[in-house]
Amino acid sequence: MIKEIYQDYLNKFDEMLDLRDLTKNTIKNYTSFLLQYLSWVDTNLSKALEDISYDEIRLYVLHLKNVRKLKASTINAHISQLRFFHIYILRKPFDKYEVPFMKTTRTLPKIYSKEMIFQFIDSFKNIRHKAYAAILYSSGIRVSELQHLKYEDVSRKNMMLYIKQTKSRTDRHAILSKKALDILTQYWFAAGKPKDYLFPGYYDRNKPVSKFTINRAFNDQSKAFGISITPHLLRHHFGCHLYEAGYDLLTIQKMLDHKSIYSTTIYVQLANPNQLNIISHFYHSSSKGLIIFN
Repeated sequence: MIKEIYQDYLNKFDEMLDLRDLTKNTIKNYTSFLLQYLSWVDTNLSKALEDISYDEIRLYVLHLKNVRKLKASTINAHISQLRFFHIYILRKPFDKYEVPFMKTTRTLPKIYSKEMIFQFIDSFKNIRHKAYAAILYSSGIRVSELQHLKYEDVSRKNMMLYIKQTKSRTDRHAILSKKALDILTQYWFAAGKPKDYLFPGYYDRNKPVSKFTINRAFNDQSKAFGISITPHLLRHHFGCHLYEAGYDLLTIQKMLDHKSIYSTTIYVQLANPNQLNIISHFYHSSSKGLIIFN
């Protein structure tokens, strides 16, 4: 239980999150992180929040690292929340050099060939689950965008999907292949021709399908198929296979709705060199001037 003395801080925090119009996920995470911080302060420190020093904030960060064993990326998210809380609620400066972000390790996902992905998608027996996979790989959209697709968002004439209010807070169009459209059409008839959400919830058809449900379908199919494929990994395959096909990074950035080109450069590392027609310059041999070493 959070003490009553913290309630005013929480109320101001909620108000500022709403005023900044942050995403639902950011609001959820920041609120959870703040509650964790307040709980730690209540247990380990006997002072007002305004009086907590950088030394003590660093102790909390080390607690997250060494006691709770959180990943560097998660700890950095906690630090971002602490910065937000200090600047907007406590009205205090937050020195990034006193509480620096942790270095993160960029782990590359395993990328399979197009043929393997085709086989994985075709292996789904449940047509609804097959439609999830086909659209994710065909268009490269996010799982959250798949959840909120509606009947009106599919343009058969232009072979595109209209994606509303993406992660970068813009609307955009995503490409749709004929094969994916055929699978989607087959699902649509089997599902009773849904006219609102294409993939409504199982218990409440006025709400979109949950991420948990989509992830569980992929988890079950991965076990049956023998390779681990997640919905987000199909998005990576979309980008990587585009790069291997010769598309430039700016085009792929636009297709994937990346804010920064840095996010798109991962496909330079993920691409199979054999698919890029790259030939080493050290390929021509000559016997002229050959020296024999004894």
